[in-house]
Amino acid sequence: CFANSVIGARTNREGGPSALAAALTGKTPNFGLHLDENRQAQIVVNAETEIKDHEWAALGLAIGKEIGNKIPLIRGIKDATIEELKLFSASIATYGGTAMFHIDGITPNRTDIPSETLSIEKDDINSAHNELNDECEPDFVGIGCPHCSITELAKIARLLKGRKVSIATWIFTARQTKALADIRGYTSDIEASGAKLVCDTCMAVAPLKGRFRCLATNSAKACFYGRGSNSFKTRFGSLERCINAAVSGKWK
Repeated sequence: CFANSVIGARTNREGGPSALAAALTGKTPNFGLHLDENRQAQIVVNAETEIKDHEWAALGLAIGKEIGNKIPLIRGIKDATIEELKLFSASIATYGGTAMFHIDGITPNRTDIPSETLSIEKDDINSAHNELNDECEPDFVGIGCPHCSITELAKIARLLKGRKVSIATWIFTARQTKALADIRGYTSDIEASGAKLVCDTCMAVAPLKGRFRCLATNSAKACFYGRGSNSFKTRFGSLERCINAAVSGKWK
């Protein structure tokens, strides 16, 4: 979803075997979202509300549940960071099934304007936020679903520097990003706190059932798979709130 919508690359939602086959052969079937006609928006979503940080993941949930696998043209968004778009892409694809969206001024592809419309308001985002929060105290903090960028690792290192975590805290990233974090000193600050920096995997595919009870995260996608695959209860909030929970063991 991020590749199609933010980078402007062309890809379908592929499984592991087909993606591996494409890597081995250098070819992929020319259908679906590789074709211009299939990349057009099918519904206009008016989201005239201020959002930031983890609220982008809640917005993805709110829109995804309403549109299913339709491609939306989202209006009302003033600006967004790469990290926010990453959280949004993962969430809308998880809760809706779409593999692409258009945002005015962000998505590089041109689209026609569809006639069907949907309005998303602040109450819808708040409802999505509440849906992701269970009554529990976290015993596991998981950040990086999708993988953390170097910007996120810098912020996590700053939030953890000189502090110690009191519950299991795993930070997920790609090994190339970790290599840069090593050079910049972020890895040492994170690991000195007792948190783990994990490369090239994700809590969404980790067999953690029975090991933890309550996951704290800033990712709506992580909540979905944590509940479904590992029977976790979940706490959903900002990156800073999750790191504070890692240190205190309390959701405040």
